[in-house]
Amino acid sequence: MTLEPIRVPSDWLDLRESADAAARARELVGQLRRHLPAGGDVVIHDLACGTGAMGRWLAPRLPGRQRWVVHDRDADLLAAAAADPPRAADGVPVGVETRHADITRLGPGDLAGADLVTASALLDLLTSEELGGLIDVCTAAACPTLFTLVGHVELTPADPLDARVAAAFDAHQRRMTPRGRLLGPDAVAAAVQGLRRTGSEVLVRPSPWRLAASRAALATEWFTGWVEAACEQDPALAVESELYARRRLSAARAGRLVVRVGHADLLALPPATRRRLR
Repeated sequence: MTLEPIRVPSDWLDLRESADAAARARELVGQLRRHLPAGGDVVIHDLACGTGAMGRWLAPRLPGRQRWVVHDRDADLLAAAAADPPRAADGVPVGVETRHADITRLGPGDLAGADLVTASALLDLLTSEELGGLIDVCTAAACPTLFTLVGHVELTPADPLDARVAAAFDAHQRRMTPRGRLLGPDAVAAAVQGLRRTGSEVLVRPSPWRLAASRAALATEWFTGWVEAACEQDPALAVESELYARRRLSAARAGRLVVRVGHADLLALPPATRRRLR
């Protein structure tokens, strides 16, 4: 089975990029740099890369020559990721190689020679079996892995319908598909458990979105999708959520609604990379 053929609009990826960049746990980059090889090209595989946002954020925080191998099943997104390569921390141009591929079908050879594997906003879309396969492939690469994940949602000020919509949304994220049940908000715990079983040291840091007045457009777009997914899961919500959505969207457009999406960043350091430091 392959990932569902859902096309992620590039304008949504563009809209969320600055919020992702602001939220990411910079502390983990310092940890990561200590475990990357010194000298020569650092080879980084970015899985389900989208338009290349992870590269634009991370490459300028790493020194020296870098070659990014970006994987995605959307050829248009791959083209966007390769169109404007970032530069390293010391100004060195970064090389970008594109691979049109379904990351659920990667084999150990696809990540051969990797010094780092990254993925953003991906693991919650996988099943437990697919996550296990991805962890196996990353383990075979014997290099650090940096994942950004998704957690719970909080809205301020609170509304009586928030909890019901949130529960329906979480159920939608955990929905059954032809490939199996998606991990949704359980992806963080599942990834940590799976990676630790490989002997990796796993560091987890919070990296929440906080969408307030300065990000009213993103809060509006995110909230609309959140409610739509909840109603798809629980059609009985549709009538009640109409008025709820109107007042919440009005508050979001006015910058009065604060949305906190509990993302977390995860860095896994396999035994092989830790031994290099001794």
